[in-house]
Amino acid sequence: MRLLTDAENETYFKGWYQKLLAALQFCVGKALNDELSKERRLVKILEDIGDKVKSASDPQRQEVLKKEIGRLEEFFQDVQTCRLPLNPALSMKGIDRSGCSYFPSNALPLKITFINANPMGENVRIIFKAGDDVRQDMLVLQIIQVMDNMWLQEGLDMQMIIYKCLSTGKAQGLIQMVPDAVTLAKIHLRSGLIGPLKENTIKKWFTQHNPTKEDYEKALRNFFYSCAGWCVATFVLGVCDRHNDNIMLTKSGHMFHIDFGKFLGHAQTFGGIKRDRAPFIFTSEMEYFITEGGRNPQHFQDFVELCCRAYNIVRKHSQLLLNLLEMMRHAGFPELRGIEDLKYVYNNLRPQDTDIEATSHFTKKIKESLECFPVKLNNLIHVLAQMSVSPATSTSQTTPQRSWDLRKARTIQKATIVGFSKKPSNLYLIRVTHGDNRTSLTEKSFDQFSKLHSQVQKQFAWLTLPEFPHWWHLPFTNSDHKRFRDLNRYMEQILNGLYEVAHSDCVTRFFLSEPVQEETVEEGLLTEPGEIFQDKNPKIQLLMTYEGVKLTILVKHMKNIHLPDGSAPTAHVEFYLLPHPSEVRKRKTRSVPKCTDPTYNEIVVYDEVTELQGHVLMLIVKSKTVFVGAINIQLCSVALNEEKWYPLGNSII
Repeated sequence: MRLLTDAENETYFKGWYQKLLAALQFCVGKALNDELSKERRLVKILEDIGDKVKSASDPQRQEVLKKEIGRLEEFFQDVQTCRLPLNPALSMKGIDRSGCSYFPSNALPLKITFINANPMGENVRIIFKAGDDVRQDMLVLQIIQVMDNMWLQEGLDMQMIIYKCLSTGKAQGLIQMVPDAVTLAKIHLRSGLIGPLKENTIKKWFTQHNPTKEDYEKALRNFFYSCAGWCVATFVLGVCDRHNDNIMLTKSGHMFHIDFGKFLGHAQTFGGIKRDRAPFIFTSEMEYFITEGGRNPQHFQDFVELCCRAYNIVRKHSQLLLNLLEMMRHAGFPELRGIEDLKYVYNNLRPQDTDIEATSHFTKKIKESLECFPVKLNNLIHVLAQMSVSPATSTSQTTPQRSWDLRKARTIQKATIVGFSKKPSNLYLIRVTHGDNRTSLTEKSFDQFSKLHSQVQKQFAWLTLPEFPHWWHLPFTNSDHKRFRDLNRYMEQILNGLYEVAHSDCVTRFFLSEPVQEETVEEGLLTEPGEIFQDKNPKIQLLMTYEGVKLTILVKHMKNIHLPDGSAPTAHVEFYLLPHPSEVRKRKTRSVPKCTDPTYNEIVVYDEVTELQGHVLMLIVKSKTVFVGAINIQLCSVALNEEKWYPLGNSII
């Protein structure tokens, strides 16, 4: 209603807005009109407080704010309760003075903490911002929410935190504050002046706030998905002015972006040079955390796969995103005006590309971002600007300890997968530890796990249950050995979670039925799953397509490749299509420096291939001129349009 009132000054649509406002006031009824009136009063008081804080001199601002907060307290004494315009489902009854302050930025936004009218609810913190067009933030967040819905519809939960934002008038609005979130700049600041230049800053911070292995792995997983989601979203929309002050992290691992005053590629410039030099923010310290300090380099390959999959899902809905932006082209946004702005998003979405071409394109953007040193330099500048402000003291996160007596009273204490069998069907061998410390063995298939989860969901529909590791949650493969870790985590969450769930008949029956005698288990099966399936053989992953007379090869990843002395190679791949009557048809990828598990996602194309029968693809991996490994692939036997790992012969293992 406030927006309609402000819009009455519009030149062309003034009459329409006046009629719409009158119709709305007539239709809503007295009760809702009274509620809207209270909300308008609340926003007006916040606006007045913001103006007085801005006009005060720097040493007096805090005193002015303390005095003006009294107006909000008087307001709540008068109205008793008021719904929050940002989220009408929340009713506020007062102000928490200790949680009110302002941010020392140019716009001096207010931070206000409301007391929840619900005695069981937590206090609600919001930012009141004046001087910026908050509508643009609203638009960007709404489009990112649309992207998140696309991913969820495809069964891909990117762990996105998309906070609420509401424009309450011309160049003003309310913004939700996410609990337990801290800017990346503050994390850098805690590591000293060169915090932005260190590789382990993010990993160290998450380790401090997630002392248990379970919490740490959960934080790593949340970061893995949310970082990928925001990489794709900010790239597609061309979000600029990215630095460590507008990237936030929660202790639970979620990463998200704030402040969308610059988008569609309208980057700020300094001396004629764009400040945003990277396609999006993905730095080496983020890679360091994802790969756990380089100990798991294949996690980077999984990250690239996730980003490319999320990107291709969004690309399928290119027309919808472009239509949404087109509808807002005449809304008066400073950075969404002409057809060139829409063309920018179109070029980023690349709807004319195949999924393979888009995968190759986005992989290049990931590597561009990873290698972009100016991003770290920009972060360092922002840390230097904050050096005058004392860094916030780090708050310790305590992990609630469960009562030992309660754990002992459970029917089942623990269940762990200790092996795997493929006869007569794929079965997981599970060691079950009973409440009295006795152990037993049982065998279950993945489908049986899935049915258990469905039963638990039906029986406890009103409870928040652990997420089940469907195939799309397991790093991009449904091969059974990759499910060990995820299924073990799921069982741990079920058995150490809510007492009524862990003690339910369906859970107890699942683990205690059909016991297996240890003597009947095949020798060698009772070993650690990682030992059974840990594959150290050198391999290369390819995806081949053949249409008309064109053979397309997507070179995806390699793993476990080494030089003869055991060091990491700077590897490239050479292809030869044989036989050919007139020439040796050689193709070559670029080199990836000093990596045992390199990622390429490069496309190699052979034209004028009239048939696959009789052709051999000779593939040689070299590090400069040093031979690393090779394989000959009979093209007539290749499964087309499928990703496949091929073993590399004569390679150092």
